[in-house]
Amino acid sequence: MSRPDFDLPPLAPPGVLAAWDDLADRVCRELARAGLPARRSDRGGDPPTAPGAEVHVDRLADGGVHVDWTTDDELRTAALELFARGVDFDNPPPLLRHHRTVHAHMRAALSGILASAGFEVAEPDPHTYGTAVHVKGPCP
Repeated sequence: MSRPDFDLPPLAPPGVLAAWDDLADRVCRELARAGLPARRSDRGGDPPTAPGAEVHVDRLADGGVHVDWTTDDELRTAALELFARGVDFDNPPPLLRHHRTVHAHMRAALSGILASAGFEVAEPDPHTYGTAVHVKGPCP
């Protein structure tokens, strides 16, 4: 059997991945110190839909450390069911507006808390990372 004829993006070098892993662990500790539930979603362990801050390392060369917020199953499931039925994005139902608002406020909160703790944060490409926050490292 032949291999597919397409290029996969390169992975970050081992030294960079080790630094990102360390950074992700420090991000989890700082969020926990602030009182937020935080976990490394790229390491397994907790249920994949546990509410709170999901910290993960994107191992692609242009990846890095990202933090996203996960709502409780009840809100997330209700929002997904509405999406599955189809929605008018110009006038979404109140539940979807609420879900979107929660993510927007939590993104702002995560960015502010991490910046206050001394991390350099940025907004990544929303098409790739959705509502996640990109943590580039400690502030220079």
